[in-house]
Order: sequence, then C-alpha cells, then structure tokens
Amino acid sequence: MALSDAALASAPPLPAMPPDTVLLRGRPTSRRAAVVKFCRRNPLVLGGALVVLAWVAVSVAAPVIAPYGPLTQKVVDRLQAPGAAHPFGTDALGRDILSRVLYGGRISLPVGFLVVSVSLVIGGLIGAIAGFGPGWADGLLMRFTDMVMAFPIIILAMTIAAALGPGLEHTMIALVAVSWPRYARVMRGLVLSVKENEYVHASRALGATEPHILTRVVLPNCLAPAVVMATLDLGNAILTFSGLSFLGLGSPPPAPEWGAMVAAGTQSFDQWWVGAFPGLAILTLVMAFNFIGDGVRDALDPRLRRAV
Repeated sequence: MALSDAALASAPPLPAMPPDTVLLRGRPTSRRAAVVKFCRRNPLVLGGALVVLAWVAVSVAAPVIAPYGPLTQKVVDRLQAPGAAHPFGTDALGRDILSRVLYGGRISLPVGFLVVSVSLVIGGLIGAIAGFGPGWADGLLMRFTDMVMAFPIIILAMTIAAALGPGLEHTMIALVAVSWPRYARVMRGLVLSVKENEYVHASRALGATEPHILTRVVLPNCLAPAVVMATLDLGNAILTFSGLSFLGLGSPPPAPEWGAMVAAGTQSFDQWWVGAFPGLAILTLVMAFNFIGDGVRDALDPRLRRAV
C-alpha cells in the first residue's frame, strides 16, 4: 500500500553514507570493499602488484640486504655455482650475482617509470594539439609521427643510442624518442572523439577559451585510456632497455644492469646461472606490469567492469 505524503514527510531521514561509499547494483558498498572484491576476482592483478612492490622494496633496500657489493670481485670465487656463500652463484669476475641482481632493480625500475612518464607527457601533448588544433597542425604533427612510427622500434632505438654513445641518459633519450608516437596517436583519437560531445560545445557557448576547454574539459576525459596504455608499456620499456643493454648500448660496465648481465651469460653457456637469474628478474617484472595493466584496463573500462 502506498504511503501518504504526510507519512513520508514525518518519516525519519535516512542516515548519510560515508564519503567513501559507492552504489554497486543498488547496494551501498565502500570503495575498500569494492577494491577487495575486484582483487579477489582478478588474482593476477594482486599477484602482479605484490611482485612489483617486492622488487621496489628489495631495490630500495639493496645496500642493506645485499650480501656483497655489486662491484666486489673475488678471483678465487669466479664462476662458482649457486651455493650457501653465493645463492645465485658468481660471474666470470667473481662478483656475486644475487647482489648485482638486487642492485640492478635500482636501474631498471626508475628507467621504466621515467621513460613511460616522459613519453606520455610528450606524446599526449602532441596528440592533444593535433586533435584539438587547426587542420594544418594536425596534418603536420601526424605526418611527423607517422615518419617516426615507420621505423622498427628496436632498430630506431639502437640507431639513436649508438649515435649518442653509451650511457644511461642517452639510452633513456632513445627510448623516449621511439615511445612517444604511440601516445600521440592514441591521444589524438581520444581528443577527436571527446571534443564533439555536448558538454564541450556548452563550455564554448559559455565563453570558455580554447586552452581552458582543452586542459579542463577535454583532457580529463581522455586520461583513463592513456593511463592504461602507460601501465602496459612499463613492462615493454624495461624489456626494451634490457635489450639495448644486452647489445652494449645501455649502462656502461661495470654497472649491474640486467640486460648486460644476460649478455655476459652468453659468453659461458656452461655456467647457466650467470644469465638465468638476471633473465628471471626481467621476466617476473615484465609479467607483473602486464598483469597490472590488464587489471587497470578492466577497472577503468565500464563495459569490461560490468562483464566482470
């Protein structure tokens, strides 16, 4: 039986929901509970996040937990198999591989984050200007982007790194130079789609300037796909950096870099541990970032979230 207006007016008000509460299928659910539920349904995302956090922790604490220094050499211990004194064995110069693997995370992780962040900013700005600006700017910027994308990524990165010379900074510049075009392409397509929405025309009708519309209205609605792409590219950036180091175009020796350590392992196939453990470190970190990227995509895509 329907309630009268007087009964509704006299009814006590409903208790206010806490600020971290969201509605999920008609039921109030806290964001913390939603995150826990999402992690339970996506165990690979949780596993990837734990692996990345573990690598960050051991890389930061490497000077404390590493049994030896990354450059400490003991000729009498050269090419020793994994054992109690050296859990990961030693290389041809008697250096402890476990210590070098731990210190290697202090190079690969910052390089991956910096390369992806700078590529996202540069490519995002170029794509936003191309999609929101005049036609001549779009044509000029996109033709330059197409020219860069026409070269294979690893070949172009090798060429730039070889031209600049060995060094960590030069390798990062080479990686950024080959990574930004993908973000520019994606951001341009997103901006072209978003700028035709009604709220953009409404902002323009209210007198907002074009830079204000681009930075305050259009770009915030284009960030989610770009963030997903950046998360997925973290693993690719680390893998490409390790590949350049494997070819001798990354950090110069004797820096404890994973790709260079794998290259050293190719000189002595009988001593499998020299290249196996650095390669395993690359594998675990790249796979973890791929799992996290898939989870971020599922969380930010409404259609995939409803399917889950």
